[in-house]
Amino acid sequence: MPAPDVMPGKLRLLVYSCAGGHDLFKGELRLPGYLALNANAKAPTLVDGDFTLWETTAIMQYLCEKAGDSTLFPRNPRLRADITRWQCWEGLYFNAALGTLAFETVAKARFHLGHPDASLVEQARATLSRFAPVLNGHLDGRKYMVDERLTLADYSMATFEPYADRVPFDFTPFRHIQSYFERMRQSEHWIRTGKAAAAQPIAA
Repeated sequence: MPAPDVMPGKLRLLVYSCAGGHDLFKGELRLPGYLALNANAKAPTLVDGDFTLWETTAIMQYLCEKAGDSTLFPRNPRLRADITRWQCWEGLYFNAALGTLAFETVAKARFHLGHPDASLVEQARATLSRFAPVLNGHLDGRKYMVDERLTLADYSMATFEPYADRVPFDFTPFRHIQSYFERMRQSEHWIRTGKAAAAQPIAA
């Protein structure tokens, strides 16, 4: 499966991610048509025939299965468990915090959504301070997250890489994370994904 179809920003998938192009910042995910697909009023949502699926990690894994891809999501049960472990971890801790900082300090200004919530910013910074060392330690001596090759774990972990140098958090002490992000920036598929994202009027 071509990587750009799986993970452009972890949300720009081969999915019905914004109910046919709805604007996340105008509340259009709360329109009745989208809520009928995803009552959470969140993106992404995948519609595959009569099957509807939400939650990014589930969608990414499902798309790999549908495409018969065993590179991004190997069939070895231990590798799959390891990939899923890191996808869960990034969504709960590292990227939850980094994504909050990206929204509060970058997206809000870009889309005129008001001032950053100082309490959320400080909470996110504290979370990154706690969990960035975990990721940095894991990446010491590793090129990628799992099995020394690109997998879904990397596409999930590097979701907010473009914002790492734009948010109020100092990644300087975490040189393995910095090196990892740089490797991801050089990935052919990551570059192609970035170009596709730049052509979109709204970043999902």
